[in-house]
Amino acid sequence: MAKKQPPFKTEAQEAEWWANHQNLIADRFEQAKAAGKLSNGSVARVARERASQGGASPTITIRLAQDDLTRARAFAAEKGLRYQTYLKMLLHQALNSEEKRAGRR
Repeated sequence: MAKKQPPFKTEAQEAEWWANHQNLIADRFEQAKAAGKLSNGSVARVARERASQGGASPTITIRLAQDDLTRARAFAAEKGLRYQTYLKMLLHQALNSEEKRAGRR
C-alpha cells in the first residue's frame, strides 16, 4: 500500500487529509482486486463472523432527556451514523477516558 493514513487530532484534519488523498481508496481496492483479496459481501461477512464469535451486544434500555436524545440524533446525522451507534461510540470514548484518568489503563 502506497500511503498510510496518519493519526488525526480532529475530524477536520481527517476530512482534509481524505480530500487530498481521494484516489487512495480506489488504489487500495485495485491492489486488493489484483491480489485476489476482494469478494462480494466480504465486509458484511467479516462483521457477521465477528459478531457470532463474540456474541451479539446485549440490548439495554436507558432513559435519556429528550434534549440529549435530540442533540445525539442531530450529531449522528451529521456524521452519517445511526443515533444508537453514535451513543455507543460516545459511551465507549467516555469509558476509555475514565479508565485513563483512574490509571487503570
